[in-house]
Amino acid sequence: MSDRSYLFLLGAARAGGNTEILARRAAKELPKTAEQRWIRLPEVPLEPFEDRRHGVGEHAVPEGNERLLMDATFAATDLVIASPVYWYSVAASVKLYLDYWSGWMRRPEAEFKARMRGKTLWGVSVLSEEREQADPLVGTLRKTADYLSMHWGGVLIGNGSRPGDILVDSQTLGEAETFFASADLVKA
Repeated sequence: MSDRSYLFLLGAARAGGNTEILARRAAKELPKTAEQRWIRLPEVPLEPFEDRRHGVGEHAVPEGNERLLMDATFAATDLVIASPVYWYSVAASVKLYLDYWSGWMRRPEAEFKARMRGKTLWGVSVLSEEREQADPLVGTLRKTADYLSMHWGGVLIGNGSRPGDILVDSQTLGEAETFFASADLVKA
């Protein structure tokens, strides 16, 4: 696992929230040789995604924040989507980032599908309801991994509403200690 490079994509509208705390707790247990890069998606804003398929034209060559995110995505062996559950799914900044994958997929020189195959997709999330309420978020990430022939690492889900609530969720904090080590890295 020493040659792994983890890209943590933080989707929360608030920095330092429960989901970020949980993701950082899990990341503490990664081997010291594993590279970590953290990007707060709200701090690298993207324009609204424009679907250019079906005769509308081609997707522009990525530049600016889009290029930064695409390059970081390709450089990682492991992508960790850290998003609170917002209306049963991922945060808007995460959804927008994933929408951009549709454009990158249609740039032949990017070889998007080939470059994503074999990477591992993980999720970290915190919500204030029962864990089952996160099923749409989990489904979004798992289906994304499956579609791109990525490995599925799983989702670490905690409970909390107010800032810092995750710190009293001892069960999930315990799960965080082995989250990255315990996954069966098979294709989704």
